[in-house]
Amino acid sequence: MSTPPQEVGARLATTLPGVGPAVAAALQRLGLVTLQDLWFHLPLRYEDKTRITAIRDLRVGDTAQVEGRIEAFEKGFRFRAQLRIAIVDDSAQTLLLRFFHFNNAQVNQLAIGTRLRCYGEVRRGAQCLEMVHPQYQRLAADTEQAVEERLTPIYPTTEGLGQKRLAGLIERALALLPSDAALELIPQPLREAQHLTSLRAALLYVHRPPPDADMSQLMLGAHPTQRRLAFEELLAQHLSLKRLRARLRAHHAPVLRGDGKLRKRFLQALSFAPTRAQQRVAAEVARDLGASAPMLRLVQGDVGSGKTIVAALAAVAAAEAGYQAALMAPTEILAEQHFINFHKWLSPLGVEVVWLAGKLKGRVRAQALARIADGAAVAIGTHALMQEAVIFDRLGLAIIDEQHRFGVHQRLALRDKGRAAPRNSGAEAGGPNNKHGQAEVQVPHQLVLTATPIPRTLAMTAYADLDVSIIDQLPPGRTPVTTVALSSSRRGEVIERIRAACAEGRQAYWVCTTIEESEILLAQAAEVAFAELCAALPDMRIGLVHGRLKPAEKQAVMDAFKRGELALLVATTVIEVGVDVPNASLMVIENAERLGLAQLHQLRGRVGRGSAKSSCVLLYQPPLSAMARQRLDVLRETSDGFRIAEKDLELRGPGEVLGTRQTGEISLRVADLARDAHLLPAIQRVGEVLLRDHADLVERLIARWIGQAARFADA
Repeated sequence: MSTPPQEVGARLATTLPGVGPAVAAALQRLGLVTLQDLWFHLPLRYEDKTRITAIRDLRVGDTAQVEGRIEAFEKGFRFRAQLRIAIVDDSAQTLLLRFFHFNNAQVNQLAIGTRLRCYGEVRRGAQCLEMVHPQYQRLAADTEQAVEERLTPIYPTTEGLGQKRLAGLIERALALLPSDAALELIPQPLREAQHLTSLRAALLYVHRPPPDADMSQLMLGAHPTQRRLAFEELLAQHLSLKRLRARLRAHHAPVLRGDGKLRKRFLQALSFAPTRAQQRVAAEVARDLGASAPMLRLVQGDVGSGKTIVAALAAVAAAEAGYQAALMAPTEILAEQHFINFHKWLSPLGVEVVWLAGKLKGRVRAQALARIADGAAVAIGTHALMQEAVIFDRLGLAIIDEQHRFGVHQRLALRDKGRAAPRNSGAEAGGPNNKHGQAEVQVPHQLVLTATPIPRTLAMTAYADLDVSIIDQLPPGRTPVTTVALSSSRRGEVIERIRAACAEGRQAYWVCTTIEESEILLAQAAEVAFAELCAALPDMRIGLVHGRLKPAEKQAVMDAFKRGELALLVATTVIEVGVDVPNASLMVIENAERLGLAQLHQLRGRVGRGSAKSSCVLLYQPPLSAMARQRLDVLRETSDGFRIAEKDLELRGPGEVLGTRQTGEISLRVADLARDAHLLPAIQRVGEVLLRDHADLVERLIARWIGQAARFADA
């Protein structure tokens, strides 16, 4: 009895010939379990082996396939072992093949006169054009061998599973690809309204591009067949977040609504009035906290817009209602800055604020843990808050700052600290119950903060599970920062500028970066700059901060700078967030071309916090790449965080902007959020119809494109 077409995709990959235990394990590592997984395991790029290029027609930078006879070879060990082979083709031109990794058996096969077919990138050599470590095969002396009939797809693979074997398995799986009727998961009326082409044809095209396919279009992901697949992939991502949002909001959360007295006292004690934007966003948060459905809100605000006040007001609401709030930040400097502010604001109100970080040891740590377990109103710290030893009494609100720096599992861990049956739940107490009469699980409200403005198009997809509030107004008194980009050859002028600013009683930062993000290298770069600046400015008090200092040493230097005892602070990017010194009016960023736009914008936000005119100097090492020049130009032209974020997305891609290269939250196979942003409004409309009318198709779409990763996305 034959398998129904719609069930073919669910067949295990182990049913294919040639898939034994070792291959199955390698496929499993790639997340390839079923035939459908193989159909949707899409090429990373393509190689064109459909034609032979004459050596005389090669151009530097091309990737091409050539044929020729070995004319000479040399095995040398001048600086490192290398094999050099000269081949000549019918155009009587010579191409040098260079190998640094080879063995004697390989050398013995490459005798003079042997015909080779080679594929690789063309480089300029000393005497002639070269290919370094090309792919090659030996050809029979007098036999013509056909070239490939179509472009060769190159797939993401893993150890123990070579390209050839993986491509063969995908070919066997494609032979079982069913008709469009069985394959399509977007209903026909919706497909026609969006002018979506056949999914079956799109899959076959991207796995088997014909020789006349537009290679440049395919490499850019801009081919119509790739756009068809991108639409469905982004739709699956969107549906996954929407579904998980609905799942989480089905839980019960504590109603955090007090009498407002603490809130009133908090606002009266502030030395400034919140901006209209802060008031608007705080009201949106308060409305969410006053409901029994869990709040899931992202608050975006540019550097210095006052997100901390909004977070503090939310914590006050939790305290008024008799619940705890936890605030988690990615670095100890930022977490400690929050603790200092919250302690200053809330302790006079009788609200206990506890500090917990990895550096706390022994009795001090035990006391902090005990106070949290006994119900201290606000706990502030780093990822230490998620450790098993941390037990909350009644966690009602989880606040996560700079959330894109945390992984999915970390956010789940903090949220799960508040999972419990409500204290007064149950039928007799009038608490929420599920259909079985049992008390519902209670989860804390979640407030997510970011000072990295996220472009609207990106937020629509990456944070479809969150309501978004934007603090789009800076407090009065913040001065615009003038930004200039200077070549490192003008370093002496910049040092004189620091001397002049500090002579007027101002303070300055000197930030060091390195090519490699290594704590050791960053520390070395900072130490070298510190020594040079101490020598150039002998009468100035200068401090040094980097990640390899002990926390106590780092904090002592930071405190001295805040008190004005130090005129200049030499630091690594450890000061990117959380440092607030209004008297600092000059920021120098060395090797600025090595940093992304968002990071440069964050660093620049450390100055301009007082009333004095402030400047940021971007020192760069020439020559600048085109992308680096664009980044520095954007910084010079605007201080609008959202415009900067849009440009950052365009230049670096969503994985970098969201910080998900490490966390793995957004791992797209074919779609690109910057390139395909124009598809997102249509995806929202189609998603709305599917969620309302086709719940079965929603589940299958998510399983097809996201699979097991979906279960972590409700963080």
